[in-house]
Amino acid sequence: MAGHYQQLSKSVVIRSLRQFRDRYFPNSWKDDLTPVVDTGEEPEPGFLDTLPVDIQFLIMTLLCPGDICRLGATSRYWRAMVRDPLLWRYFLLRDMPFWPSIDHVTMPQLELLDAPLINEQESLEDREEGGDKVMGSKFDYMSEYLKGCPSCRQQWLPSRAAYDVVTSFLQSLVASSEPRYAMFGPGMEQLDVSIVRRLMHAPDVLPVSGTPHRQINGIGSGISYMFNNQHKFNILTLYSTNRAERERARVQQQSISNKLFTCEGTDDSGSPVYSPTPQVQQVCQVVDGFIYVANAEPGRGVGESEVAQIRAVLNSAGGSASRPLLVLSCVSREEPEAVRTTSLHAVTSRNTARCRTPCVDMAKTLGLPQLANPWMVQDTVAESLSGLLDGIAWLLRCSGVKL
Repeated sequence: MAGHYQQLSKSVVIRSLRQFRDRYFPNSWKDDLTPVVDTGEEPEPGFLDTLPVDIQFLIMTLLCPGDICRLGATSRYWRAMVRDPLLWRYFLLRDMPFWPSIDHVTMPQLELLDAPLINEQESLEDREEGGDKVMGSKFDYMSEYLKGCPSCRQQWLPSRAAYDVVTSFLQSLVASSEPRYAMFGPGMEQLDVSIVRRLMHAPDVLPVSGTPHRQINGIGSGISYMFNNQHKFNILTLYSTNRAERERARVQQQSISNKLFTCEGTDDSGSPVYSPTPQVQQVCQVVDGFIYVANAEPGRGVGESEVAQIRAVLNSAGGSASRPLLVLSCVSREEPEAVRTTSLHAVTSRNTARCRTPCVDMAKTLGLPQLANPWMVQDTVAESLSGLLDGIAWLLRCSGVKL
């Protein structure tokens, strides 16, 4: 992601913070760090207020978003400092590549990162004390960060009305059929570790509750799994071609003809247009949602054909925009320990590029923000199946399953 957007250096953020403090809080600090004795009505500055801006910025970079917001509640000075637009733009660029998931509700407006940097005068005016206006809606990086950050996004989820809770309880008393999902995508076939095989042999993650019992014209077979030992659901795998051709293409790093779709030509923009084969259309009309396994390993770019095929599948789902799409942004194995971070704000090697496509980039490349269907991108590892349960839980909730 670092190469896609205009980068923001620490020095730019520090300069913005320093100019703001010099303009609106000129008496809150001294070069020798000795607090200024204020004889007016304003309270004496605290020790943190008197620190150099460079140190204050370093402190904020080590805090989680919730703690930064709590810091802003301690005084007028910090309330203004933590609202700096450039500060939150810096956080967005730094942390988005490490978010493990994103969905249609929490996806940031990435066009904000393509916009030119606001000038210093705008930054100062947006944070001027006493004003209740929000930091210019088109540059509200703080809201975009808090909306997408995994540790903060819960508050952005829509609340359930009281009658919805009662309806959900009554529905739970009625036995319902197990949800069915169609799973397809290059990540099922191109990775060194097959996520489908791992699913079938991982009873500690998702126990198999039913042997293959459904087959549609030889395309794939449905397997039932048990989520959380109480919720049964079915996955129907849709492969692009037979096993021998898939294996040969994987070993030789070659592309193969996808037999699930037929190419109808191109649209006005030159992008390919696909339509599912008749048997795949039948599958799309009876399933409750879709699982797309994307290849998130380095060097595996997403082509226009993937975007077109996803849209073709969703358009074949009986015209329903309510059927969810779960994108498993999948790699074969865990990242090396030197690159992986154990928490969002751990002090680790953030300057090292991750060995996978960030989920935010995956969502943008697949054109998911333009879809009418609910969607989610979840980082997943085929070997350990890490991240899979979070994605399945979201998918079941979208299908009306009460977890």
